[in-house]
Amino acid sequence: MCGIAGIVTSAAGERIEAAAIHRMCEAIVHRGPDDEGIFVKDGTGFGMRRLSIIDLAGGHQPVFNEDGTVWIVFNGEIYNFHELRTELLGRGHRFSTHSDTEVIVHLYEELGSDCVRRLRGMFAFALYDERRRKVLIARDRLGQKPLHYSFDGTRLLFASEIKAIHAVAPELREIDRAAIRQYLQFGYIPDPATAFVNISKLPPAHLLELEAGKLSVRRGRVSGRTGTAPGGSGEDALDCRRAAGGFPKRRL
Repeated sequence: MCGIAGIVTSAAGERIEAAAIHRMCEAIVHRGPDDEGIFVKDGTGFGMRRLSIIDLAGGHQPVFNEDGTVWIVFNGEIYNFHELRTELLGRGHRFSTHSDTEVIVHLYEELGSDCVRRLRGMFAFALYDERRRKVLIARDRLGQKPLHYSFDGTRLLFASEIKAIHAVAPELREIDRAAIRQYLQFGYIPDPATAFVNISKLPPAHLLELEAGKLSVRRGRVSGRTGTAPGGSGEDALDCRRAAGGFPKRRL
């Protein structure tokens, strides 16, 4: 288990501070006790807490392409990354790590947002393309890896867990009472809602793209087994407990 977080702003003159990304990472340190990686440049900041599994020595994130214009933070595992790496090496890409994370960067260079069609695995990742000033966030078909976000028209915040968003934006703690009622009735909060008014879940098999200040969320052709989980993420119960101040009572 790892955790990712970040802030992207299009507001003129606003810069993202590394300290803000660090606070987000600190909120999810339990997801990745082995390493923390932070990268900030102008109006973009990405952070990651890592549980080291693949490429223990060289898998530090964020991971970059050859000229540093595309970078990524990634939570999950790509099962076919050896096959993809061999193919990308044959197309002239140069790798600086042996991690599955870097495969996504070079696959994006080849296919753009359609790179998700080639990924077999469980994942949530956020990628920034500096040349296009574009953010791409994606979640696996089954929704095994969580991803939450908030967008106010100029600033995008995202994280594996809502508490990381609250660490830098406590004003987003307003409880969504309708969502709490849904949880008490159904046992989960239907996507894309969360227990908080201005924070959403990225649904399974969906892409979030932010380019030229415009945000779009759409279902993508994400590779993997067919089918999606019938309910919300496993984080729903924890979010509701935090919002309501305790465990919801069961109806008898």
